[in-house]
This record gives sequence, C-alpha cells and structure tokens, in this order.
Amino acid sequence: MPYQAIRKNPSAPQVSASIIAALQDIPVAALSDNMHRNIGSVGLQPYHRPGAKTMAGTAVTVKTRGGDNFTMMRAFEFCRPGDVLVIDAGGDVTNAVIGGILSFYAATIGTVGVVLDGAIRDVAEIRARDYPVYARGVNHRGPYKDGPGEINVPVSVGGMVVNPGDIVVGDQDGLMAFPRDEAELLIEKALAHLQTEARTIQAMTEGRWDRSFLDALEARCAN
Repeated sequence: MPYQAIRKNPSAPQVSASIIAALQDIPVAALSDNMHRNIGSVGLQPYHRPGAKTMAGTAVTVKTRGGDNFTMMRAFEFCRPGDVLVIDAGGDVTNAVIGGILSFYAATIGTVGVVLDGAIRDVAEIRARDYPVYARGVNHRGPYKDGPGEINVPVSVGGMVVNPGDIVVGDQDGLMAFPRDEAELLIEKALAHLQTEARTIQAMTEGRWDRSFLDALEARCAN
C-alpha cells in the first residue's frame, strides 16, 4: 500500500494451534540452548506477573517513531487472537508507547502479549496482570500520536530481528523469535533437552552426577 502516514501490509498466516500449544510448555531457555545460544532479545524485560505458561504466538509487527503510538493503535486492527504485537520503537525511552489501558485492550482482543523496544508506563498496573508485556524501560511521559510508521514489516527489538508471521516466545528469562518452518524440529530438540535435564537432576538427587566432562573441558583450555 502507498506510504502515507502508515504503510500497512496484511498480517501473515497464523502458526498452527498445535505448534503454539507445544511451545507454551517449553521454557525459553530450553529453546535457546538448541539454537546455539545466540538467538533472542537483549535488554528487554518482562513487566507482567509471572505465569505458568510460556508466551507463544504469531508476530504482528510495528515500526514506529520513538515515543509515538499512532501506528501501534492502528495495528490493533491487524491483530487476531493468538498474535503477539511486536513494536520496534527504536529503543527510545523518552516517552512511553503503551501503558495500562492499551495493554488491557490488547488482552481483550485476544493477543497473547506485547513486545516493545521502547518504554511503557503504568507499571504497577501491568505487574498486577498475567498478560505478558516486555519493554526496554519505563517512563511516565505519555506518547505522541503523529506517526509515521509501518505495519507488518521486518523489525528489530532488543537486537532480535522479527519478521511478520514469525513465532515469538517469551517467559521471565526473555524472548526469542524464529521462522515457523523451524518450529517442529526445535520443539523436538527442546523436549529431548528437557528430558536430559530431568535425568541430570535425578542423578544429582541420588548423588551419582558424573562430572568427568569437566576434565575434558579443562584439557582443551589453552593455558
């Protein structure tokens, strides 16, 4: 669509419900350990009350000028139940882009979380809710509503590139995004990883944890 105040692109197809359900039971750390430990956001913090499930959904992306939420508010029209609204505000924290009211609205329309590389406000209100909100910082100063912006374009949040339709996952440890075609193999590897961790914990409990791997690690050191 021609670029006026906002460039608008259709939302990508949603990820299957079975994939999302599987990811909701897997900690982000287990996924990260199976993606070379170098994928995911840096510097974005969870501000909501911790929940039992991992946030998982399909990315609807927004690129906006720092401290401006005009494009984000229009992007609500592109969100469906099960989506994660991912907002690239350039890391600017001089004005909040979203607060208690708009995060509440995002929850009422069925989105499963908001990820913002920018500032939020009404933190006490957000922390009292289970609805996932991730942001770079906090500022009481409210947003402008002037634009410009873009909807459903590639964005960067916390150094993590997110494309429209990517899977976004998050828990109290942080956030990751990855293409949907990587999900099934990643889930399989993460579940196996969790089983290995469970066996390690059992071995620790029984006093039989084999720590001989440390010898091999020490032997390869250059000093």
